[in-house]
Amino acid sequence: MQELLDQNKLILIEAAIVERLRRSGHVALHPRLVNATLIYDESGRAELRKIYQSYIDIARNGNLPLLLCTPTWRANRERVIESGVDEYINVDAVKFMNELRRKQGSYASKIIIGGLIGCKNDCYKPEEALSSIEAAEFHEWQITQLAKANLDFLIAETLPDLQEAIGIAKAMMKTNVPYIISFVINRNGDVLDGTSLVDAIRELDSSVRIKPLGYMVNCAYPKFLNAASQPIQLFDRLIGYQANASALDHAELDNCSELQMEDLATWGNEMLNLNKQYGVNILGGCCGTGVDHLKYLVRSDRVISTI
Repeated sequence: MQELLDQNKLILIEAAIVERLRRSGHVALHPRLVNATLIYDESGRAELRKIYQSYIDIARNGNLPLLLCTPTWRANRERVIESGVDEYINVDAVKFMNELRRKQGSYASKIIIGGLIGCKNDCYKPEEALSSIEAAEFHEWQITQLAKANLDFLIAETLPDLQEAIGIAKAMMKTNVPYIISFVINRNGDVLDGTSLVDAIRELDSSVRIKPLGYMVNCAYPKFLNAASQPIQLFDRLIGYQANASALDHAELDNCSELQMEDLATWGNEMLNLNKQYGVNILGGCCGTGVDHLKYLVRSDRVISTI
């Protein structure tokens, strides 16, 4: 994973998965486990494959590495037990992703699979976050399941609070699997709990024996980072950004019945600027994004690279 980051100036990561499934009208998402249970249903597997494959095709056409995440964002132990599904659902999700990768021929070696987890509670409400001690205990079960499966890295996304992130990092560190921590930020470029992004990274790095490969931001419009106003040392550790398509706040997006997005070129140029000017390697999409967003990143990178 470290070699991947060192050797590639631009790496794609998937765009929206859950939102595309929800809006497709072809499958029903689980009330507690969201898209995780789709791996046990043939129509669900087909829809998942269709979305993942659309992103694989874009990355392959651009000859870029691609990070894909397991559909396990909400498959923590508490929700799995409450739902009565197979306790090895996280392992089975990794198997599903590996099956998909094996079907990609020579491009398979450029697909990197990450085991995905989220925070315990609402990812937009830091006041509901766990303490670091609680988080390490709560998330250990899912992290251990994922780490024992055949994957390349672990990733925790949509984290609104530093202390829960520290607990997750401590649990991930124990596995000796490379891991990434991804925060949700507000319009000021701070973690939702009010901690500046650079301070959150500094404190988390100092709290663990094995540091994350790096940090990401997801579920926030690219301008929210306010990159030009951030301390330059932030970009020593910020390696990725999965951006929302809309510049609306999280609360506003939660209340929208229709898909919200800004102009594609504006979104794409903001994202590419993070890569070109600040060295943020990993670019992808979150809420409201899809194939057009990833295509823009690939197409624009080709144009720029030939100048």
